[in-house]
Amino acid sequence: MNLTSVPLLVGLVALLAGLAVGKAWERYKLRDGRWIDRRRARQSPHYMVGLNFLVSNHVDLAIEELSKASKADADALEIHLILGNLYREKGQVGRAVTVHQALLQRPRLTPLEHAHVLLCLGLDFRRGGFVDRALETFKEVLRLDPTNRYALANLQKLYEEQHQWHDAYEVRQQLSTLEGATGQKRGATVLAFLENELGVEARSRGDAAEASRRFQAAIDLDPATVPAYLHLGDLRLEDKGASEAAATWERVPEVASDRSYLVFERLRSAYTTLGAEGRFIDLCKRLITANPQDWRARLALARERSRAGQPGDALDLLFEALAQNPHALLVHQAIWTALAEVADPGPRVARYLSLTREVVFYLDPHLCTRCRYRSTELLWHCPQCHEWNTFIEERMTSALDEEVSD
Repeated sequence: MNLTSVPLLVGLVALLAGLAVGKAWERYKLRDGRWIDRRRARQSPHYMVGLNFLVSNHVDLAIEELSKASKADADALEIHLILGNLYREKGQVGRAVTVHQALLQRPRLTPLEHAHVLLCLGLDFRRGGFVDRALETFKEVLRLDPTNRYALANLQKLYEEQHQWHDAYEVRQQLSTLEGATGQKRGATVLAFLENELGVEARSRGDAAEASRRFQAAIDLDPATVPAYLHLGDLRLEDKGASEAAATWERVPEVASDRSYLVFERLRSAYTTLGAEGRFIDLCKRLITANPQDWRARLALARERSRAGQPGDALDLLFEALAQNPHALLVHQAIWTALAEVADPGPRVARYLSLTREVVFYLDPHLCTRCRYRSTELLWHCPQCHEWNTFIEERMTSALDEEVSD
């Protein structure tokens, strides 16, 4: 054998030996002077049955089986983590905290294991309403694992719940950096809404310049951030007049046509101040042409017809709106008002009764697409899952479709 190849051979043997030891340590660990199989608990039938119950959403049965599996090896970290999390989901926060705090007392936890246990404990504290302890716990997770996205996401939500918008913004920036290109779009949307909240906060303390800067920054981050246009237009109305304000609000139908109704009253008032009432009528007509299902534009146009002393034309528009959204209480109220103003309401009453034959009113038609939380009004920030800009208006089948099917 060539003497120059001996060191290479020795190195290769050492590498193979190291791999073998590593694989052995992955499976075994020394406890009380005895080598214990780390996979023993996971090979327990109770472990597999418990996971099956967990997948089937039978939490109580999952807890029962996983508790039995944990007795096969008291050092089975992952099983105890799962058990603690299940207790938290059941609302037994105190018990979850006890389980996870006990895991922290274990010797020789790796930094990653330590961080994961702390993350679960932070979720316990957050669920229990212990905000300060949850904040400190998530910060400790990030000290051990600075790239832990779950800790960053929960830290951001906690700051948002406490209306600490500056801190939430900084954490969101860190999270967006970690997520890279895949999370940039969603990250920009969240940052834009946080900028908007910072603008609202600045305006409340009388700092109009800072508020304006924040609202514009929100729009630059995500042009579809509708509340930023509303607030920025309000500021410009106070500072520069109706023309500048109208120019700002007019962008809402361009970037989010389904949210156009949010600027109707503002634009109508601004156009009246400018002596250009016809611009509002033109806007409504353009929206109806672009989206025949836009019942709110029809409602707004009908109100203009009523103000002009044309209740018959108003009713025609309102019946069209009702056909598109039969459970909209605002439309029904406008119809009742208009019916009282027409000379011969009989035929129109009959048409109204036909359209509303099987109407069911929704008291909370706005729905969060993430967690299904319902609200009586459009919300930008869900109070349940704390996501931004996730609300839509849920509609029944239109009365027009019902008539066609008949």
